[in-house]
Amino acid sequence: MSKHPIDIYTEPDFDVDTLKNLGPLTGMAGIWEGTRGVDVHPAVDGSEQDIFIERMELQPIDAQTNGPQLFYGLRYHTHVVRVGEIKMFHDQVGYWLWEPATGNVIQTLAIPRAQVAMAVGKTTADAKAFELVAKRGSTTYGICSNPFLEGAFKTIEFRIRVEINGNDTWSYDEDTLLLVDGHTEPFHHTDRNTLKKIGQPTPNPQARR
Repeated sequence: MSKHPIDIYTEPDFDVDTLKNLGPLTGMAGIWEGTRGVDVHPAVDGSEQDIFIERMELQPIDAQTNGPQLFYGLRYHTHVVRVGEIKMFHDQVGYWLWEPATGNVIQTLAIPRAQVAMAVGKTTADAKAFELVAKRGSTTYGICSNPFLEGAFKTIEFRIRVEINGNDTWSYDEDTLLLVDGHTEPFHHTDRNTLKKIGQPTPNPQARR
């Protein structure tokens, strides 16, 4: 039996104002800064912890359709440096998407280490906390890495939990499960931060028009 509608071409009606239709992502729209992020990653001696500063921008995009499927979303870019350094520690781009018809929240991500992933979680429009997961081997919500990372730091699973705090801050807690070459037990590469709003979002192009 087909899991999609018989009519795969007809697009639904949608609201041009994305900011009014972001559901659980509403509290994430804008420009943000976090000054006490914590990263725990693999190192020669086992693990290493870094404190980082992060600037993240999440801006609304026009509604997106795949035939009858409808998404409202945010385009994001996050830039991270270690405390006291200028050199980039981490950089990431992608989209946060809300699908009202299914209750799915989706995060797509790409990092300049030649790795991409897409994670999904199910929640409600008024939720203040939700969790997304991407798993190795999935052809729908999965992970794709370049050959070096696939061999040396194989990503088994990516998981992110978001909490909207209601005081112009939101927090995330990430767990990237790695199989590091030479080790038998998976390593939990974790990142967490609380971000404070420093700028308002810009309405999406169709809403401005």
